[in-house]
Amino acid sequence: MQLPETPCPEHSVSSVQSSHHGCEEDGAKAARKSTREWGNQPLSVLDPKLWDLMEHEKSRQWKGIELIASENYTSQAVLEALGSHLTNKYSEGYPGARCYGGNEYIDQIEALCCNRALEAFHLNSKSWGVNVQPYSCTSANFAVFTALLQPKDRIMGLDVLSGGHPSHGYTIAGRKKVSATSIHFETLAYSVDPQTGLIDYENLERLVSAYRPAILVCGGSAYPREWKYENFRHLADKYGAILMCDMAHVSGLVAAQECVSPFEYCDIVTSTTHKILRGPRGGMVFFRKGARPRKNGSTAEESSYDYEEKINFTIFRSLQGGPHNNHIAGLAVALKQVASKEYKDYIRQVLQNTKALADAMVRRNFKLVTGGTDNHLLIWDLRPLGITGAWFEKVTELCHITVNKCTVYGDSSVRGPGGIRIGSPAMTSRGCVEKDFETIAELLSNAVTIAQSLQRDCKSQKDPKLASSSVVQSNKDVVELKRKVEQFSSAFEMPGFDTGSMKYR
Repeated sequence: MQLPETPCPEHSVSSVQSSHHGCEEDGAKAARKSTREWGNQPLSVLDPKLWDLMEHEKSRQWKGIELIASENYTSQAVLEALGSHLTNKYSEGYPGARCYGGNEYIDQIEALCCNRALEAFHLNSKSWGVNVQPYSCTSANFAVFTALLQPKDRIMGLDVLSGGHPSHGYTIAGRKKVSATSIHFETLAYSVDPQTGLIDYENLERLVSAYRPAILVCGGSAYPREWKYENFRHLADKYGAILMCDMAHVSGLVAAQECVSPFEYCDIVTSTTHKILRGPRGGMVFFRKGARPRKNGSTAEESSYDYEEKINFTIFRSLQGGPHNNHIAGLAVALKQVASKEYKDYIRQVLQNTKALADAMVRRNFKLVTGGTDNHLLIWDLRPLGITGAWFEKVTELCHITVNKCTVYGDSSVRGPGGIRIGSPAMTSRGCVEKDFETIAELLSNAVTIAQSLQRDCKSQKDPKLASSSVVQSNKDVVELKRKVEQFSSAFEMPGFDTGSMKYR
């Protein structure tokens, strides 16, 4: 019997090693392929359902008339920064003092953004500092309060029913505290005059003298007139308060020097980074630094502002974690645009468009709060027309016009607001000028007639939920107005994306 041939030991080892190396190479190839398949697929392939919903939203933005005063369209460059690899990096801390390694370029990006923020608002870096990490203006406001006050210290801001923002303090009937500001601090609101819709500065002083707030807040969400910051400065000095301005709505006007600057009077200034600035969604806090000015006749030793360290520490670590680096990069892009001549031209057009719209509304005998506007927005009092802001918001949405319900002084609750807030920034970003806002006024007038008619037909008792019913959606007047709106809106440019490549046109 012939014995099987014994293989050479060297040959056997070589075969095993070759097979092992081959398996390693196959495994590496499979890992690379898996990485590509997981990480490099476009959204339309990886998640077609979500992509389809996003395409619907893109079409809605293009075909609709956007009149919400706090919304706008950002640029392609900002969108590129937002949807970038910068979202991959953790950067807790501040430039030069991070909790993680690998932040060399992130530090440079944030420093660039801070420098551009100061330049955009014409500020000297020796007298002002800025923090660009807040996730929103609401969180920026709360960070200021938390940094500079003790729990239960007093804050005074404009009443929400008068156009103020809940983050300045919001307590409803029965003393239920709604906002975190009112939960953690004591808050008292000042109001507008019920006849004029303007801030009553005499009554404001009476309240400040009695309440003695630690922080006095000016600025709001729905106030169509210029703020008299010098009046607030006088009260803050007289009664020992820190003066803070939330300029979220008028920040673009401030940067373009088309309104009085709160930086001339205030100690702290906060802002959103989107809205009229046309940047990504987020917030900023500006704070005074350096030596405090001596009061007239004071012999006290010179002191310095101590806001910077307190506010920076409160934003990180007290309230937030790592900053959103893609947002900060997008903000840096937007602030570069804000500092340009083209942006100043844009703001002037925003103001002209708002005035044209207000004039057109008044000619149609519609009632505007304060009788008009000094800035980018107006408040339309719908109560004389027998409809609520909530009902009108729903009806206009079906017609592809986006507005938002708004309280008018005298309303008892934000749930049944009597008005609508309308702003010009978004449609101005798309290229609309005065004559186009004349057309928008006519479309809004048509929407009022439809809303009144539907309210009677539906016997809705002003219930906005019924506006979503199939009967209302298929109403011939609604369908016709929607057609006119889409024809009008789709004729304008759409910043940030190519309408020709859209799925739904």
